[in-house]
Formats: sequence, structure tokens, C-alpha cells
Amino acid sequence: MKLKLITLLAAGTALFAGQALAEKINIAVEGAYPPFSYVDNAGKPVGFDVDIAEALCKQAKLDCNIVTQEWDGLIPGLNAKKYSAIVASMTITDERRQVVDFTDSYYRSPVRFMAAKGAEFDFAKGGLRGKTIGVQSGTVYDKWLAETYPDAEVRSYPSTEEHNADLMSGRVDLVVTDALALLGGFLQTPEGQNYDLTGPDLTDRRLIGDGVGIAVRKGDDALRETLNKAITAIRADGTYDKINKKYFPIDIFGR
Repeated sequence: MKLKLITLLAAGTALFAGQALAEKINIAVEGAYPPFSYVDNAGKPVGFDVDIAEALCKQAKLDCNIVTQEWDGLIPGLNAKKYSAIVASMTITDERRQVVDFTDSYYRSPVRFMAAKGAEFDFAKGGLRGKTIGVQSGTVYDKWLAETYPDAEVRSYPSTEEHNADLMSGRVDLVVTDALALLGGFLQTPEGQNYDLTGPDLTDRRLIGDGVGIAVRKGDDALRETLNKAITAIRADGTYDKINKKYFPIDIFGR
């Protein structure tokens, strides 16, 4: 009887350990996209995406570890099972839906050009002929620029920080990216004081998709639904609003 009890206890312990292990997940952020995610002086990932990821994990009672991954490697890393989800300001697009699944959107943002203050441009078809435009590689903006402004020179960069640096050095005339990333990040820095958003809000669905969502592996419906419920919960209890106000002067949820 004692042996049987020990066996049962051991089995129960193993089962509990298995459940606890299942609740430990890695979540990837880019780490080079302020104010959404960047690495502080102590080497810790911080920013809006990081705070949202941590709030969702707390709400869903998931034991999460935040890891950084360069943008181009985010989806390959997810599908290679290096982590279970991507919280990296990733636009929900039909093309990406072919390789990953998405939660509901957790924010929406217009896309904008940025240039030196006082610089004037013609954004009509053919108006940027001969201009050089910086963009982050692997983003929806990259492909859109090539299709919309074929007469311009489009230069792709691994990160927004790098194309901003080339804008400041005069190697590019404009850059294009998420307007909120610029308003809450670069334009708030001393280096950004000589630059501003320019041109219209770019709201083409090819650019903004269906908002920004959390990517999970194809078929991981359990985690996707868990995160969807957590998004709804942190919106309802004020947690999302608190994080939003920490980084932006407007409600960026967008619906």
C-alpha cells in the first residue's frame, strides 16, 4: 500500500511538473524598435511591446521569458520553436497569415514618411523620382514602397535605428515607418528635433493590414485564444490604458 501511495504521489508530481512546464514560454520582441521594444543600459528588454507581453502573461498566468530577436529572424525563429509567440508590433497581413496565426490586434497605427524639417516633397505618383527612401527590410513598408514609388531609390535596413542614422547623415532623403514609433521614439530624442513627419497618413491596407497582432505558430489555437482573452481582460481592467499612457498621448488601440 505504501509503495502504491508513493507511486501515485510520484505520478501526480510528474503531472504537476508537466503542467508547470507547459506554462513556461518564451516571447520574442525585436529589441531595436523604440518605444515599442529596445534594450536598456542594463541589457533588459523594455518598451510598450514588452510591457504588453508581461501584462498578458500575468493575466493569463503564464510564466514568460522575454527574448530579443532581429526582425528578419522573428517568424523563422517562431516556426523553429525558439519561442512560442512574437510581440513585436507585427502587422497582420494576408501574406503573414500563410505562415503564422495571429491574435486579435492589440493596436493600430498609421504609417508616415519622416524627413528633415522644412523639406518639401511631392507624394503623388512619380513625385519622388530620384529621391532616396530608407525603410526597414522585411516589413510591409519595404514592398509597398517598391510598388508605389518605382522611380525612387529604396534602401532597406535591418532596423529603424539604422535608417534614421542614414537620414541624419544625409544618405537618404526620407524614411517611412510606423508613425507611433516615430512620435514616441526618435522624434522625442535630441537627435530627432530637426526632423518631422511629412506627407499624408498612409492607410493603404497593404501597409496597415488588420492592425498589429501577436504571432503564434500555425495551429496553436490554445495559446492564441489564451492571449485573446488576456487582451480583452487587460483592456477591461485598465492595465492596457495605463501602459498606453506611459508611452503615447493618444489611445492607440484603434477600435
